[in-house]
Amino acid sequence: MRSLLRAGLAAIALAVLAATAPAHAEPAVPVAQEFTLPLRSAVAALPVAAEDRTGYQRDAFRHWIDADRDGCTTRAEVLLEEAVDPPVVTGRCTLSGGRWHSWYDDRHVAGPRGLDIDHLVPLAEAWDSGAHSWSAQRREAYANDLGDPRALVAVTAGSNRSKADRDVAEWLPDRAVVCHYIGDWTAVKLRWGLSVDTAEQDRLAGLAADCPNVPVPVTQAD
Repeated sequence: MRSLLRAGLAAIALAVLAATAPAHAEPAVPVAQEFTLPLRSAVAALPVAAEDRTGYQRDAFRHWIDADRDGCTTRAEVLLEEAVDPPVVTGRCTLSGGRWHSWYDDRHVAGPRGLDIDHLVPLAEAWDSGAHSWSAQRREAYANDLGDPRALVAVTAGSNRSKADRDVAEWLPDRAVVCHYIGDWTAVKLRWGLSVDTAEQDRLAGLAADCPNVPVPVTQAD
C-alpha cells in the first residue's frame, strides 16, 4: 500500500516539475521517498478517505521513548531542539530554565513546564486517517518522529489543549501562521501516507488558495 502511494506521489511530483520546467530543460526525476511540491499541489496529492475512530486508544501510540538511549526522551529532545534560549540539562536529562516560542499563539514561555509537545497531526487524527491499520512499531515511530521537525512542536499547554485532536476543518492557530500550519500539516500527512476526509480536504484547498504557493518538501517515513 505504501509503495503504491509513493509511486503515485512521485508521479504527481514529476508531472508538476515537467509542467513548470523550461521547454529546453530536462525535468528532474524525483526519488519516490523524497519530493517537493508547491503547496496547492501537495494538498491535492493527499488521498481522500472517510475517517474511522473505531478502536482508538491513545496508548496504541507508545511515547515518549528514549530512542537513542542518551537519557533524553522524545519530549526532551524536542524541547532541546526548539529552545530559543537553551535550558540547563542536569542528571538524566532534567531540563530547567530556557525559553521557547510557541508559534501557534505567538507566545514566549520561560521554563519547560508551561509547554506541551504537540503532535502536529494528532494521534487520534492519525488513527482516523490510516494509522489504525499500522503495526505497533510504526505507530510508535509516528508518535516519536524526530526525523521531520514539523511533526512534533513545543507549544503552550493552552494552545495544545484548545486544539486537542481536531483537524484543520475544526481548529487553526493564530491567523498569521495559518499558511505555515497547513503546509506542515500537509507535509506530515504525506510523509506518513495519511488520508484526509472531504471536509479536511476542502478546508485545506480553500486555505491554500489564499496562501503563497510555496514549496513543500516531503521525506516519506519508512
